[in-house]
Amino acid sequence: MLRTLTALTAGVSLFVGSSLFARAFGQERSTDISPQQKLTQRRTRRSIPRPTNLQVLPKDIAVPDLLALMRGYTAALGVECELCHAVDPKTNKTNFASDAEPDKAIARIMITMTKEINSKYLSQVNDPDATPADKTVTCGTCHRGNSMPMPFAASKSHAHHEAKEDSGKKPD
Repeated sequence: MLRTLTALTAGVSLFVGSSLFARAFGQERSTDISPQQKLTQRRTRRSIPRPTNLQVLPKDIAVPDLLALMRGYTAALGVECELCHAVDPKTNKTNFASDAEPDKAIARIMITMTKEINSKYLSQVNDPDATPADKTVTCGTCHRGNSMPMPFAASKSHAHHEAKEDSGKKPD
């Protein structure tokens, strides 16, 4: 099933799913610690490894940018990381490089599609009133927080308007 639409848009900085990423890399977050403990924790925290198996995202993407992008995807689709990323049953940690989840392949297709829509088609829109954001397709454009996009249905007033035009009557 087509459950994943993603878009490659730099600067997405939504803060969803960060606890899953933190757990996956052994970085549980604690809010009840002193400033000194936080400083010590930062010094001893494991660094996040460089991503591997990037096929449609830039191979040189900075880890913070990649995490922000992935958090944006989880928010726009209303899903968690494990929709696309397999969990290793032995370690119970997310294996981000694995291609075991079929939705990861779908996500790659959708990333490619949105990149093409934005670069090939929307880049040609010359509307002086449109901001760059107005001329950008993202996963949220269609998904709006749902793992599956909801089918579009015209409003009753719009359908009524079309029915009058089809019958030869002028709209009110």
